[in-house]
Amino acid sequence: MGVGEAKKRFSELMSHVTYKGERFLIQRHGKPMVAMVPAQDLELLEQSATQKRGLIAAVGAWAEHDDIDQMVEEIYRLRDADQDRSVHLEE
Repeated sequence: MGVGEAKKRFSELMSHVTYKGERFLIQRHGKPMVAMVPAQDLELLEQSATQKRGLIAAVGAWAEHDDIDQMVEEIYRLRDADQDRSVHLEE
């Protein structure tokens, strides 16, 4: 729906979003600009975005280490030397 129509019907659209769970995409000159979604949907989107940023940050942190393979091998070597449990590497 266009911006002009959304302005005219804003209160009605809010009711549809809030009480019926409907979603609306508002366009300007035929290009999608914003969406009206229920507040619960926004919360889910924000949680999902936060989790993805966390995973991407973790991957980025590991990417800075050139010696990851050696670090992992050392961890397995130390765990293998531990008498409390056995660790088997799959090849």
